[in-house]
Amino acid sequence: MEEKTAKESEAIISRVMLPPDANVAGNVFGGTILKMIDEIAGIVAIKHCRKNSVTANIEHIDFIYPVHIGDLLELRGRLNFVGKSSMEVGVEVFAENLETGDINFAGRATVTMVALDGNGKPIEVPKLKLVTDEDKQLYNAGLKRYNERVKRLKVTKRLRKKQA
Repeated sequence: MEEKTAKESEAIISRVMLPPDANVAGNVFGGTILKMIDEIAGIVAIKHCRKNSVTANIEHIDFIYPVHIGDLLELRGRLNFVGKSSMEVGVEVFAENLETGDINFAGRATVTMVALDGNGKPIEVPKLKLVTDEDKQLYNAGLKRYNERVKRLKVTKRLRKKQA
């Protein structure tokens, strides 16, 4: 399986925030933004492996700047790390006031996606070809998070066995 660069699977989506996306004060729901984060992470993962990919983990999400009705929400996703069947996608969220043109960094998230075969079982994905220093830094940070997730999953499995 041939390696792929992060650049090959980068993606951007954008959408104007409308009243159903927000509360009565006009602030966009975190869940609306989270849904879009999940969507862009899925797009990036599928572009990388060209297989069905599902969300396995949302490592963190930071809501940094409020998003309002009428803002253009733009999400940019790229691969940080690739394991055997898992892919960590970094997502940055920007809010643009369409009347003033002001663009604010609104948030970020780290999402782990897993590629699945036709039977719903994890399948191997192409390795990530590291080209830039940024690629290497993001990969190393992603590898650290991956190892921490694996440790947490092992603890969870042990606790489940004790409860059974």
